[in-house]
Amino acid sequence: MRRGRGLAVTAWVLGPLGLVMLIGSFIYARGAYTTAVVRSESMTPTYTVGERLVFERVGGDEVRRGDVVLYSAPERYGPGVSVIQRVIGVGGDRVACCGGQGADQRITLNGKPLDEPYVQDGIVDETQRPYDPYDVKVPEGRLFLLGDHRLNARDSRYFRDDHGGTVPVGAVQGRLTDERTVPIALAVTGMLGVPVALAGAGFGIAALVVRRRSRAVPPMPPWAVQV
Repeated sequence: MRRGRGLAVTAWVLGPLGLVMLIGSFIYARGAYTTAVVRSESMTPTYTVGERLVFERVGGDEVRRGDVVLYSAPERYGPGVSVIQRVIGVGGDRVACCGGQGADQRITLNGKPLDEPYVQDGIVDETQRPYDPYDVKVPEGRLFLLGDHRLNARDSRYFRDDHGGTVPVGAVQGRLTDERTVPIALAVTGMLGVPVALAGAGFGIAALVVRRRSRAVPPMPPWAVQV
């Protein structure tokens, strides 16, 4: 009986622990992170088509210039479509195109040339057209976003009649994170929860078997003598 009780206690410890590890890590990961697959070349060469990226779920008011974000703008790209672009300007910034000439051409941010080593082929604006410049004062609570491949990105430049092409911070679904320690730890915890829960179930079954066997064999009376 003592053995059966020990097995039962182990089962009651491991079973719920495994479920907490599995379900808890899944719920936390789903609430803290999301993933998206790159569907277009608008962010090349930084990110390529087919690459899966991890985004930390944060409010749009937490993102900063230079962050790559996942956001939705159904009035521009259609319902259910999420877009990956880079934050160039936040509320209060002035984003203008373009200063300099040729290879030295730069987008200016608050009057200063913006260094963008990530853009495709060093082209900071797909047009470089003197007849179609832009000069946008980003409203508070909104973001000005561009793709890294300026020749192949349908970004804030194409919607300037709508708040200068900016999007509300509330449209942001997540900020790209290169820190994989927490997501990996959550995945490992969830995977470990499966064998722990199964072990708990195994100990529970073993406890039932031991109890049934002990009940099937009547206890020997104290006066009985074994020969």
